[in-house]
Amino acid sequence: MSADMDQSPRSLLVCDRSSFLDEKNRISSQVEQQHFNYKVSVLLPECSSTPSHLDSVFSSFSSFYLIRKLPIYELLDKHFLETSVYQGNVYGLSYGTRVDEDNCIALMPDGRLCLSLDKDSFQLLGVEGKPSRFNHRSKSRYVVSVDLTDSSMASGGRGYLRLLSGLTTRLPLKTDFLLSHHPGGGASLQPLLSRYDWSEHRPEISRHALANLSCPALLTSDLQSCDPHSLLEWLGAVDADISCENSSSSFLSSFVCPEPKTTLSQALSVSICGLLLPEDIHRLIHEIRCYLEQPRPESWVSLTVHGFVDSPVSWGGSEHGVLKGGENFYTLLMFHNHTYRLHLATGAHSTCPP
Repeated sequence: MSADMDQSPRSLLVCDRSSFLDEKNRISSQVEQQHFNYKVSVLLPECSSTPSHLDSVFSSFSSFYLIRKLPIYELLDKHFLETSVYQGNVYGLSYGTRVDEDNCIALMPDGRLCLSLDKDSFQLLGVEGKPSRFNHRSKSRYVVSVDLTDSSMASGGRGYLRLLSGLTTRLPLKTDFLLSHHPGGGASLQPLLSRYDWSEHRPEISRHALANLSCPALLTSDLQSCDPHSLLEWLGAVDADISCENSSSSFLSSFVCPEPKTTLSQALSVSICGLLLPEDIHRLIHEIRCYLEQPRPESWVSLTVHGFVDSPVSWGGSEHGVLKGGENFYTLLMFHNHTYRLHLATGAHSTCPP
């Protein structure tokens, strides 16, 4: 057996507890800093169907576009910069690329363009960058980060022309690309879309009704004494529809519900997948808080947001890498009294959550 298989990959977990009523709570900043989300999962205890106001929020998540074989130099198009990038809140991510093997690109809502490149591609591009934080024995990967809104990157400027020349002649990168603009940015994206093969997509919603679900009793009492790793494992098993009712002799799964535990007669797991924008997640959190204000048998709801495994960035503009896992997600446990528990997790090859 390989030595690497003898141990589990290192992971990072940051936990926070506070109240939405506290002006210094950091929920808004955390949601905004996770730019590229592919899945949101919500667990509603003692619920059989999605409440109408929550259902309307899920259905109104922003659509996104998939552009086939987009030349990356198109992101420097003058009209695209003026009508989309300079206006803010454009989200773009290379699709089907692996951040530990391929060239990966991200366009962030603050106008920064991030290119995670292998050594040969970086040298061909001829633009200033820095070695990846997650190089192993040699400098085999480099990161180029450019602020497209900076005066030095103005159309026709020296920095702009150098990057444009690199992407058109020395390194003509093409990749499938996910693109979205909030709010309702389809019109401003049309000139770019019209030049290539593209398709519009709505996030996919799935619902799974659960019966007689084992649940940590501590969710309704003293969560502080509940091990966060065990709690997150349980939530992940519920989302993946993996049974936690396992005996010691079971070889199928070792997941168990943390003790002490209780049983929910019913629960509803709702997931939405796609290129999911922080603005839509903000609205969902707000509606869940309204939902919790109503009298109900259980006084909590969990929400988990998963970042793209192969995004070149994770929290804010910090570098993200993949070796064994590539996790970058956060789980928010919300309670009826406006308190919350926030868990932020990443794999070993990602910057520690703020």
